[in-house]
Amino acid sequence: MLTERAQILLKTLVERYVAEGQPVGSRTLSKYSALDLSPASIRNVMADLEDMGLVTSPHTSAGRVPTALGYRFFVDSLLTIQPLNSKEMSQLEEQLHADDPQRLAANASQLLSDLTRFAGVVLVPGRRSTAFRQLEFINLSEKRILLIIITAEGEVQNRVLLTDRAYTPSELTRAANFLNQNYAGKTFADVRRLMQDELQQLHQDINGLMNLALTAGSAALAPNRDDLVMSGGHNLLKVNELSSNMERLRKLFDMFEQKTSLMQLLDISQRAHGVQIFIGGESEVDPLDGCSVVTAPYKVNGEIVGTLGVVGPTRMAYEHIIPIVDITAKLLSSALSFH
Repeated sequence: MLTERAQILLKTLVERYVAEGQPVGSRTLSKYSALDLSPASIRNVMADLEDMGLVTSPHTSAGRVPTALGYRFFVDSLLTIQPLNSKEMSQLEEQLHADDPQRLAANASQLLSDLTRFAGVVLVPGRRSTAFRQLEFINLSEKRILLIIITAEGEVQNRVLLTDRAYTPSELTRAANFLNQNYAGKTFADVRRLMQDELQQLHQDINGLMNLALTAGSAALAPNRDDLVMSGGHNLLKVNELSSNMERLRKLFDMFEQKTSLMQLLDISQRAHGVQIFIGGESEVDPLDGCSVVTAPYKVNGEIVGTLGVVGPTRMAYEHIIPIVDITAKLLSSALSFH
């Protein structure tokens, strides 16, 4: 356990280092901590904090900087969250209203980047196997039929079927009615399985059309992979702690390019509730050693479906970044649920 004055000095040190980016000396601590301590007393407390692994001294300076462990203690025990100002709230609310889900994810990612000046990321859930709500067939020409699929979520997919013969409007209506009345609410894989026997009994005249429709429908609504939408990666080039190590920066941008490691980290965050903070090596993703990732899950109608967050240096204003991530997740959830 840290004494109260050690906690005050550590909090002051982290805040000054985040604000100024320079190692913090005892004179600065004395000025900003409002503690009536001699320089010698402050140095003693700093030595204790260094022994505990919470701060470290860069070789070139008498001042100290927080370690990843120091940031973790600060975030868990000393942080005072700063509410967003009205301009930031307005910016978020204007951009995150019910809209096309893909555009919403892009907007959220861009807003996270704009408001934090770091990289904004949103894990967009891939489509799981989707059920259809309604089908319709429309003749385009003699052997070309438009299949219109409306999913259970209201998404519309169109596919052109190339048939081996012409179908009459009444045949198309009969095929659509049969599928809608008997199988609406099921996936195409389920329909194919359930129809094995019935296809044999159906009139041979629409068998071919049914098979084409099931194949095209399965492809149209097949599950697809999760994707990562990212904005503002270039902002990290302006961060001294990252740009001073070109090898680390290269690895970081390789990771952004590959996406896999970051997607796995965001996937882990999805299983937790509320804001998660990974500082330095806590992410267990090597290129993120000098970074922190602040994440929060977002929901559709109460169910967690994805994660969003900010990737930046460990020297970030956590008290400001955390509420930005938290509120963005809540507004995105609200917009998607409304949608």
